Amino acid sequence: MFGICNLAIVPVRSEPSDRSEIVTQLLFGEQIEILERQNQWARIKIQYDDYEGWVDSKQYQIISETNYNQLSNEAIILNADLIDYITSSNNLLLPIPLGASLSFLNNNEINTSNFDFEGTKTSGIKPKSALINTAFMYLNAPYLWGGKTPFGIDCSGFTQMVYKLNGYKIHRDASQQALEGEALSFIEESEVGDLAFFDNDEGNITHVGIIMENNYIIHASGKVRIDRLDHLGIYNPELNKHTHKLRVIKKII
Repeated sequence: MFGICNLAIVPVRSEPSDRSEIVTQLLFGEQIEILERQNQWARIKIQYDDYEGWVDSKQYQIISETNYNQLSNEAIILNADLIDYITSSNNLLLPIPLGASLSFLNNNEINTSNFDFEGTKTSGIKPKSALINTAFMYLNAPYLWGGKTPFGIDCSGFTQMVYKLNGYKIHRDASQQALEGEALSFIEESEVGDLAFFDNDEGNITHVGIIMENNYIIHASGKVRIDRLDHLGIYNPELNKHTHKLRVIKKII
């Protein structure tokens, strides 16, 4: 079975329970494959990044395999504003966040509610230099484990969404993203838009941020913020200390 997210933001959980942790989110218009059903819950795989988890079966719309495959092959079209509205034929408004998917709007078999969108859209590959302008749209967004929106986002959700809005696909988790691209030996070799990864005391990748000019980094830690970056890691001037230990810098694009 296959489906599409027909609500603004839907939690994807690690287990089939409302009490289970949120591991990621579905945004409006994202497609899913339904792998398993268990009472009111469905274990799903997100088409965009193959991420798996559990969602409430009342929080998506069933679509055919044919429509799923059609959408999977179409160009990705996304909402480019912090928040905007989808309107339906009965004049109901549905708010959608930055990065919501709009590719299905011209498909009458899927768009049974006759949704329409008159806001700003983005599609296609942008210059790498555009990544930071997109990142600024999330500035001061509160940290939320599993979050993917300006209303709550985690470090790898932040990097994935910034890249997605500029036409580049990367995986969901920091540990997965760290396996992509080309490793650089020194900070001085990096360019604006490259990703810096940080590990914990056990050597596991637990954090990621986007490199800016002049040894600054934008990342989600408490909120999406800008800090200094050096060979040791991230330096937080408010705390007057390093908060994350640098592991590797990757050129993904």
